[in-house]
Amino acid sequence: MFFLASALLLLSPAGFAQDRALTPEQTVNWDLDVWISGATGEENTNSFSEAQVWSAGFMVGHRLTEEVGSRWWRGNLEYGFNLIPLFKTANGHNTYGGGFEPVVLRWNSSLHVARVAPYIELAGGGLFTNANLPAGDTSDFNFTARAGGGIHIFTHQHRSVDVGCQWLHVSNANLGKRNPEFNGVQVSLGYHWFK
Repeated sequence: MFFLASALLLLSPAGFAQDRALTPEQTVNWDLDVWISGATGEENTNSFSEAQVWSAGFMVGHRLTEEVGSRWWRGNLEYGFNLIPLFKTANGHNTYGGGFEPVVLRWNSSLHVARVAPYIELAGGGLFTNANLPAGDTSDFNFTARAGGGIHIFTHQHRSVDVGCQWLHVSNANLGKRNPEFNGVQVSLGYHWFK
């Protein structure tokens, strides 16, 4: 609730009046991000509320291109590396773990409405857990894939709050005898420092 109230305060007309040029200037190349996320989805049945996943981590990103394109698709491409030291399932099993995403590709749009700017991203990596995930004759190592987008709400020229929504896929690619997959919707909240 605190984060929602903070976001609404940042988006208020009074907030816009204070500073309209809050997006990072062109010399900014690095993006440091800490984040938390929660996801709900299905593993073995078609129930979308069957399994929940909580995770937290940090990302280091680097801008690969200057602004390119025109009109609504003008923006820049960023490459990132995500480290995920905290991963927990909430589906009746105490499964903990961590992982990494060596490929995070993010398109940062140049479209800005006052302090708000959208982005889209694709990411993939691996996940290690203390037990097979899902439980049974599966695997304690899984691959992950994400796709989605979100918005940056700039609090300063070099800082932003990020609210995202992604499709999340987790599966072991047949490393275990069974390969049930988690497919769900993930909501994330992050804080960025641009250097």
